[in-house]
Amino acid sequence: MTRRKQPTARQARLGAELRKLREAAGLKGLEAAALLGTDSAQISQIEFGTAGVSEERVRRLAAHYSCTDAELIEALVTMAADRTRGWWEEYRGLLPTSFLDLAELEYHSSYRLDVEFLHIPGLFQTEDYARAVFSYRVPELPADELELRIRHRMERKVAIATRVPYEAVIHEAALRIRVSNRAAARAQLDRLLEFLEAEHITVRIIPFDLDSFAGATNTMMYAGGAVPQLDTAVRDAPHGAGFIDSEAQLGAFRTLFRKVESASLDPERSRDFIHKLTKAL
Repeated sequence: MTRRKQPTARQARLGAELRKLREAAGLKGLEAAALLGTDSAQISQIEFGTAGVSEERVRRLAAHYSCTDAELIEALVTMAADRTRGWWEEYRGLLPTSFLDLAELEYHSSYRLDVEFLHIPGLFQTEDYARAVFSYRVPELPADELELRIRHRMERKVAIATRVPYEAVIHEAALRIRVSNRAAARAQLDRLLEFLEAEHITVRIIPFDLDSFAGATNTMMYAGGAVPQLDTAVRDAPHGAGFIDSEAQLGAFRTLFRKVESASLDPERSRDFIHKLTKAL
C-alpha cells in the first residue's frame, strides 16, 4: 500500500477517529493489528492518515472495537471510500495545505457556524475586501500568491453559498472597520445584505451598545460533520488554520456560540442595523 507523504486533514481525521475507537476499546496497536492479520506499523500509518484504509477494514475495526454507533460507522466508511478531487486541488502546491483542507472541510460540512469581531467572515467578503485583508500581511505576499489567495477565497464563497445552513454572528466593529476605502466598505455591506436574501443564511449582529458582553475573544469557525462526533472547530494559527476535534473542546465551542448568539440582535433587527450603517457611509 502506497504511503501518503502529506495526508489531508480529512484523511488524518479518519485515522484519528479510528484511533479514538481503538483506545476506547482498551486495545493497543499491536492487538488491533493482530485482529486484522497485519502489523502494528500499518495500524499506526492508518491512524496517522499516511495510509488509506478500505471500507471493509473500517467495518471490521469498528466491530473489533465494539463500536455500536451505526451512524458513526457509516460516516467513517464514507470517509474511507471518498475519492473526491474538488476544485481546491488545482491549488495544491501553490497555496499552503491549510487552505485546501479548509475548502475540503467546508465541502463536506452539514452546517456552518461563524463568529467574527474584527473582520467580515471570509465567505461573505468581496474581492476588494479580501484583497485589502491579504495585502496587509507581513511579510507581504508575492503578487502571484496574493492573487491565488483572493481567487481561492472567492471560489470558497461560491462553493458554500448555496449548500448548507450557515449562521454567522458579527460584531459591529467588523462592520465599521474600513479595511479599504469608503466605497469598498459600502460595497461590502451591500454584498452582506445580498447574502441575507438566502433562506439558509442567518446573520446576527452584536452592537457596541450592549451591556454585559465579555465574549469578544471567542472568534470561531465551526463546521458540522456527518455526525456530531465528526464536527470540527477551526481557529487561526500562526502558520494556517488549526483544526480542533476533541469532544470536550467541540462541546465548549458549541456552548460559546450559543452564548454569543444569545447576546446578538435577532436576524430582522440585524438586517435593519446593517441597512442603517450602509446609508451612513
